[in-house]
Amino acid sequence: MELEVTHHTRYDYAAPVSLAHHLAHLKPLHDHHQQLLDFALQVNPLPVAGRDSVDAMGNAQRHFSLVQPHGTLSVRATSQVRVQPRFAGLDAQASPPWDTLAARLRYVARGPFDPVVEFALPSPYVPRLRELRAYAAPSFRAGRPLALAAIDLMQRIHRDFKYESRSTEVDTPLARVFEQRRGVCQDFAHLMAGAMRMLGLPVRYVSGYLLTHAPEDGAAMQGADASHAWVQVWCPDTPGVPADGHGAAWLDLDPTNNLLPGSGHVRVAVGRDYGDVTPPRGVIRGGGGRHSLTVGVGTRVLPSAAAAG
Repeated sequence: MELEVTHHTRYDYAAPVSLAHHLAHLKPLHDHHQQLLDFALQVNPLPVAGRDSVDAMGNAQRHFSLVQPHGTLSVRATSQVRVQPRFAGLDAQASPPWDTLAARLRYVARGPFDPVVEFALPSPYVPRLRELRAYAAPSFRAGRPLALAAIDLMQRIHRDFKYESRSTEVDTPLARVFEQRRGVCQDFAHLMAGAMRMLGLPVRYVSGYLLTHAPEDGAAMQGADASHAWVQVWCPDTPGVPADGHGAAWLDLDPTNNLLPGSGHVRVAVGRDYGDVTPPRGVIRGGGGRHSLTVGVGTRVLPSAAAAG
């Protein structure tokens, strides 16, 4: 499946901005199951400086600065990506017991350190909440295979929480989302991450995009036509989970749509939570203290080379 994604962000300021420094995570990941065919980033006004780099988690990022006064800022990213299903051969029953994996990551004096433990710890958007431990417990019975337990938790979140656009803000506390039982894809990803981290399991937050309809079965997707978010749970030694590349040993789960991401999901960046992978963010001088933000995302299937010929 070859996809084209256009992500346009526009800021309109109440007064001119005289100086701005921005950081953007907009370039999709590239690995064996997702090949980035083309990428272009257009910024208007034209920045005076720009720099590409890779962060500590392997995500591509762009830094850019503007010094001329401007009342609007437009950031448009266009990507062409080839995506292949990664979990078609998953054998969830054959994954290791979840409690055995969690025990491997507990602190032991002078014991070996595994870097994945970073994703088992609380983070700014995903604090420790006792309610989440209790919510996860029915799915994570002692000795249950991790993949089975995680899929069961995903299904329960999809059933128990209502997807409702504009029901939360970026900074809505996770405890409030849990209490009101509604939110958007970012909230459900944070909920699922928080529930499993309370059990000592590493979970990564994934930012990306998805098609309006799943290419596998044509089902309508919630959270399409906008930036999307889901999670990855650390699931090593599991048949059907990639053993190499950027997503090695990580099993993707989309609680918003109750499915394992296939060829309609495009991965952009991974982190502890939304704060690590914000599309564009920055600091400005001026702007009148307020601004309006408009975001538009379009995802479409590209014709294959054979069809084009």
